[in-house]
Amino acid sequence: MTSSAPSAQPRIFYGWYMVGGGVIGSFVAVGAGFASMSVFLSPVTQDMGWTVAAFTIATAGANTVNGMSGVIVGPLVDRHGPRPLMIFGAIALAAAMFLTSQVTALWQFIVLQAFGVGLGMALVGPLVVNIALSKWFVLGRGWAIALGSTGISFAGMFVPFAMTRVVDGLGWREGYQILGVAVLLLALPTALIMRRQPEDYGQLPDGQREDGAGVSSADTEALALDRLNSYTRSEALRTRAFYLLTIAFAFFGAAAFTLLIHGIPFVTEAGFTRTEAALAVGVAGVGNLAAKILWGWALGRWHPRILWAMCYGLLCIGSALQLAAAGLGLLVLMHVAFFLWGLGFGGGVPLGEFIWAKYYGRVYIGAVRSVGMPAGILFGALGPVIASMLFDASGNYFSAWMLMIVLYCLGAAAILISREPPQKVTAAQLAAMTPPQPAPVAAAVPSEDVPGGGVLAPSLTHGGIGLWDGDRDGVAPAPAVGAAAGPLRGAAR
Repeated sequence: MTSSAPSAQPRIFYGWYMVGGGVIGSFVAVGAGFASMSVFLSPVTQDMGWTVAAFTIATAGANTVNGMSGVIVGPLVDRHGPRPLMIFGAIALAAAMFLTSQVTALWQFIVLQAFGVGLGMALVGPLVVNIALSKWFVLGRGWAIALGSTGISFAGMFVPFAMTRVVDGLGWREGYQILGVAVLLLALPTALIMRRQPEDYGQLPDGQREDGAGVSSADTEALALDRLNSYTRSEALRTRAFYLLTIAFAFFGAAAFTLLIHGIPFVTEAGFTRTEAALAVGVAGVGNLAAKILWGWALGRWHPRILWAMCYGLLCIGSALQLAAAGLGLLVLMHVAFFLWGLGFGGGVPLGEFIWAKYYGRVYIGAVRSVGMPAGILFGALGPVIASMLFDASGNYFSAWMLMIVLYCLGAAAILISREPPQKVTAAQLAAMTPPQPAPVAAAVPSEDVPGGGVLAPSLTHGGIGLWDGDRDGVAPAPAVGAAAGPLRGAAR
């Protein structure tokens, strides 16, 4: 294999294709999973003679498998990238949809939801795509994750309304079949464009040139510090912030999933029609979409910890107004309440993912993020089940919604007291390591895998700073930066 000069930089950075893939992947996973569960709850339970709690236990199984599989899925994304996982996940999710349309017993429904829908969502959805986006972007990570998560917003806007029309017109079995076809048509082509990380193709995060041209000293410093300060899974587990972020995600998941599953029944129980209920949930999707612009802009101005706590505040206000609208029978107020809730929920996902990468760096983010994910998903699974039990016991959703508000408050408190883990290498130490005369280097060989003439680079440096060591497994320790790097990193620990 011979080396050659890097080819011309693509006009469009491939990371933006990854963002587009993230939009579709999140749309498919959330649309076929969480966003549609509320639509099917009443038709399925009434037709099959099951209780609301029985249906919710099945969806909780999906959430549980979704969360527990993250421990394995995260490191696999680090090592192999999102493409093979998304292909397998799309097939599993579509198969689960088709088979669910044929169930005749509750145990069949539970098994398919848990091991088909749950695994499919984990492999196609936000966990996989957000880990990938965190690797393709550092400087623009906030906007990339915010834009990529608009798929969640679109799922919330369109899927409940569209699937309500389908299920009410054709039946819930036909609804599951249509979802299965949609998953295959959308997710499989998307999986084929997904890639692991820019360094595999001689590029740097955020579209920086591999030869160092046009890279400012501040950007170079940010890229190097992100890599050198990345925490491994074992290191992250020894920090206080890891557990506070996990708690914040857990309470967020428990409350948010409760509304995603019980949203339409909550509105219809208040006296509104299913179409009006689906429209109200769709309004939450509009707020969710608007949140991407709001929080993406705010990330460049305030610490994500403060912004994430503000999201919890909006979720509290939205939930309280939903209760008020239900009691007063005001559809307009219900729409306002769902919009505010969607504004908070829409920021919670990208801000949460951003803060994990900000605290722990991008190199091992899949391994770190995935080990904290099960608690959030398990709580997310328990939330709707507890809400179902409270509903069956009282005949209304008041107690469940009050529990949601309490959990949002506790989650906000956890995130506000969290602090970033200590840096291994500070900016001052990095400056002392950097040679006075920059010497951009990029040893590369051609690659045909990325449109636009990407290259595979065994080594990427800028100004003498090692930005990547060419390790294709994505799990090797950060390379030494200058002769003094070892002692300084050891002292900084």
